[in-house]
Amino acid sequence: MPFITSANVACGFHAGDPLWMQRTVSAAEKMGVAVGAHPGLPDLIGFGRREMKISPEEARNYVIYQVGALQAFTRDGRLQHVKPHGALYNMGAASESIARAVAEGIKQVDDRLILVGLVGSAWIKVAQELGLRVAREIFADRALNPDGTLVPRSQPGAVIENPEEVVVHSLKMVLEEKATASNGQEITVQADTICLHSDTPGAVALARMLREKMEAAGVEVVPLGKFL
Repeated sequence: MPFITSANVACGFHAGDPLWMQRTVSAAEKMGVAVGAHPGLPDLIGFGRREMKISPEEARNYVIYQVGALQAFTRDGRLQHVKPHGALYNMGAASESIARAVAEGIKQVDDRLILVGLVGSAWIKVAQELGLRVAREIFADRALNPDGTLVPRSQPGAVIENPEEVVVHSLKMVLEEKATASNGQEITVQADTICLHSDTPGAVALARMLREKMEAAGVEVVPLGKFL
């Protein structure tokens, strides 16, 4: 918590439960970290990382249910943002119908919420069309395909585990708006927020190092709601 500005909190479908939702929200609020919902597919065993065949209506209602549940644990009944998790995130990045359904669900709960989505994906287009604030996202610890999508976790090298490599990769994206894709090609990226997964090995030390290096490079690290 001391090294991040916005927290994505699982809402019980892919991980978490009411006790841990309350504890995590409370810890974030005490540290001045902005809270966001991290809704996923109903797949606890697969941690929400396995794609499921769902309808847009199901996607919309899954999100309303989870965002509403987490919102109830906040101090003032307000969340900063919503970031879909895992397979749901990847499905929405590729499918406008799923992305639109999720965005509609977010807007129904609170039209002031920020939708966090992969830069250059359907998430950004749909959120803008619906009038939602949107945060373009990049990943500190994930490899990218030449088209800017995430390399599937089933492939070797999908998660960048070397701390120095994570820092170099991240600073290049933030400062130069460039990234080196998995095939060695340099691609353009633009982003408002950078994600670090808490289940990446050594995540706490990595978050500390990344925050320190960014601030040393002159990057002001603040919650999304401060500038979007």
